[in-house]
Amino acid sequence: MIWAFVIVVAIVVGWFAFEGTWDRRLFTEGCRNLSASEAKAWLREHPETQVLDVRSKGEYDGGALPKAVNISLGDQAFASKVGTLDKAKPVLVYCAGGFRSRKAVAKLKELGFQNLQHIHRGYMSWKSDSSG
Repeated sequence: MIWAFVIVVAIVVGWFAFEGTWDRRLFTEGCRNLSASEAKAWLREHPETQVLDVRSKGEYDGGALPKAVNISLGDQAFASKVGTLDKAKPVLVYCAGGFRSRKAVAKLKELGFQNLQHIHRGYMSWKSDSSG
């Protein structure tokens, strides 16, 4: 039983170490990783922000942020579809828990988007955050 606990702890510690390294590379100048309450404040202060939901259509249909555009990261035409967004305006990106949206942020950076905001822990944190 103790070995199961040790393995679970090792996996959790490993994930947080990996995520921290990934975040330090990904979230640099012009790209921030926001808590749900920070994202809500960002949207109030920057109403021109384009909100990008990269979850599946089924997830999106189950609830989404206000004014969100759904372009699934799994869509083969993801790059061309996000190309319709205005690169001069900020983009707030989210998924369910933060993994897919991190991958989407990396793709958006490659496509020339420079003002990117990301919701840490995704829609799950947005729904559970009662502030704002």
